[in-house]
Amino acid sequence: MTLTTIAPIQEQHAAAGGPLTVEFGLMFWTVVVFLLLLLVLKKFAYPALLGAVEARERALQEQLDAAERNRAESEALLAEHKKLLAEARMQAHALLVEARTTAEKERALAMEKTLEEQQQLLERARRDIVAERDRAIAELRQEAVDLSLAAASKLIGERLTSETDRKLVQEYLSRLDLRN
Repeated sequence: MTLTTIAPIQEQHAAAGGPLTVEFGLMFWTVVVFLLLLLVLKKFAYPALLGAVEARERALQEQLDAAERNRAESEALLAEHKKLLAEARMQAHALLVEARTTAEKERALAMEKTLEEQQQLLERARRDIVAERDRAIAELRQEAVDLSLAAASKLIGERLTSETDRKLVQEYLSRLDLRN
């Protein structure tokens, strides 16, 4: 085909059908094909598409329900966590109060024990002092008896050593202590 033969064919087509011309044959077949395609789609594609959409809708609803359950569980766990935290704080406070009370009691017991030991040491020291004083007095008496006997023997000129002489001097000194 040459250029000269193509131009008349284009003119025939342009004259025969323009963009606004209605061709009933083409329209009929377009409607028939459309209806057939619609029937095929309705028979095969729409149920599959609707099933997929419904499955997607169910999955979304299940996810929403699961999210709601998770949110409710989270709120419950948060409330339980807050409750446990409050209980732990109360227990810690109670332990601190108990520890302070115990420490105060221990301190009071230690003070009491220290005072008691101090009193015992003081009493022991007093007893030791009294015992030492009594021993010193006894030694002084013994020395006084010996000195008295020595002085008496020099006065009398003979030595007094008998036990009865010693008793006499000790009794005399005891009587002097009773008067003072």
